[in-house]
Amino acid sequence: MAETAAPATSYEKNLSLRVSPAAQLRADFETGSVRGVVELSEVAFLTMVGLRINRTSDAGERIVSITGGLPAACGDVSDHGDTSVLWLGPQEFLVVAPREAHESLGGDLIHALHEALGDGAGQVVDLSANRTTFELRGPRARAVLEKGCSLDLHPRVLKAGTALSTEIGNIPVVLWKTGDESYRLFPRASFADFLGRWLLDAMREYASPEVP
Repeated sequence: MAETAAPATSYEKNLSLRVSPAAQLRADFETGSVRGVVELSEVAFLTMVGLRINRTSDAGERIVSITGGLPAACGDVSDHGDTSVLWLGPQEFLVVAPREAHESLGGDLIHALHEALGDGAGQVVDLSANRTTFELRGPRARAVLEKGCSLDLHPRVLKAGTALSTEIGNIPVVLWKTGDESYRLFPRASFADFLGRWLLDAMREYASPEVP
């Protein structure tokens, strides 16, 4: 007797229905990347939560108990396990967590943050569908970004573990330097196609053979 496939779980069903903002560029990202030089990919469906909170308030302290910390200065990032909190302003933060943390996939992060805020002054907003994530990595990643970013990206200035709001190719993004040669970019979903194509174009010189 042929085996019957197990019914899909709600987690699997939810994942199968999702289409990421840059899904149409997946093949282009693969062919436009040069292994060991510069590589581009979309990290789809990360859980993102916008926070507005006074980090020293009672509600802020309760939220810290969930996130593990809130960064204190421009560019700072607080890491706690697989959850990171990026500084966007004196009382504004972006929580970035794995996709499994989202309530649609059985996670409880957003609910826990709402509970921690309680009736305190502030906001907890699910921004997971508002942005997507591009990952650019390799020894030429900085050179690609420098074609359209006004920040000083030299490692003496922009150190690993720093996240800043800026523009790349005239598109507003949060730029997070996750390692010495790796970056994550968080554009709004509506700009994902444009920025993805801009990055591919900026990478093109590294994908072409050198002309003698």
